[in-house]
Amino acid sequence: MGLPRQWLDGQGTLVVEAGGAGAVCEVPLEIAASYRARTKGLLGRTSVDGAMLLSPANSVHTFRMRMPIDVAYLDRHLSVVAVRTMRPGRLGLPRLRARHVLEAEAGVMAGWGVRVGARVRVEAVRPR
Repeated sequence: MGLPRQWLDGQGTLVVEAGGAGAVCEVPLEIAASYRARTKGLLGRTSVDGAMLLSPANSVHTFRMRMPIDVAYLDRHLSVVAVRTMRPGRLGLPRLRARHVLEAEAGVMAGWGVRVGARVRVEAVRPR
């Protein structure tokens, strides 16, 4: 299942799926879909609880960031096409197949099972 066309800023859960073996883990997720939220991203933070999804996006930078981050590039089917760790002050190359980007504290994505070829699912919390 992909993201809705009109994705909204908010909260949710990132579910990392293992190939045919079910969910690997569930992670708290912030969704940044508006231009303003995507532009701010993780800037100025010293930590993040879980991950942030930037959508749509196919590249990121870490200028003015205070911490290194893991970055996973997702295609339109929410399959991981690349994973990188970026130190502050770096510019990531755009990934042509990427439609969404996941960001988290450096080192955590491997433990969640986020690697090239993995598939993720986003379960958004609907505002009332």
